[in-house]
Amino acid sequence: MDLPEIEGEPLAAEHRIAIGYMARNLRAPMSVYFALDQRLGRIVAKTTEPMLGQMRLAWWRDMFANPVAMRPTGDAVLDAIGNHWEGQEEALSALVDGWEHMLVEPPLSESSLLNFANGRIAPMLTLVAPLNEASPTDAGAALRRWALADAAANTAQGDERLLMLRLASSQGSSPKRFARGFRGFAVLDALARRSVERGGRPLMEGRTAALIALRAGVTGN
Repeated sequence: MDLPEIEGEPLAAEHRIAIGYMARNLRAPMSVYFALDQRLGRIVAKTTEPMLGQMRLAWWRDMFANPVAMRPTGDAVLDAIGNHWEGQEEALSALVDGWEHMLVEPPLSESSLLNFANGRIAPMLTLVAPLNEASPTDAGAALRRWALADAAANTAQGDERLLMLRLASSQGSSPKRFARGFRGFAVLDALARRSVERGGRPLMEGRTAALIALRAGVTGN
């Protein structure tokens, strides 16, 4: 699989499977997206003072506002963004904005979580929009379900997890079948549905997870 190696950012198993079922020209940008998403998620998870977390997230927005040639080098994720996302940084800024909604004082509200989910999926929708083969509405529902279910699986707050799972369950139906080249979205959606049914367990937990992911990648639903 032609994925760029990003030092210090090994991709989660579900990400690697999903990327493998995307169009070849989308695989490198998708892998960079997941690496950035993981980095931002760690910033939020380790933040005890919201203002400090906001400052760390703002650094990324500042970098995206600069031309690639004016950005510092040496950060593996930022370097990869320059190689694979030049000209599309606005969507990555939306991802940063999405994660920032997770820094509000608890408990997280429904609107904060939906803003988080919409920001988190913005880069993926941006990638597929020019191809006109995946409905943004249908893809958005599936990807929001993934964003919320994945967040639920990684939170220790019981009430917030329940709200995330409820919102994930309330997303609209997915397409009957994702087009070839976008079946990575079906992988994420299938794993998200399974996680929600299991009360917010990790997406790849259990022996059947990989089989469900591979089946979704092959069939597109």
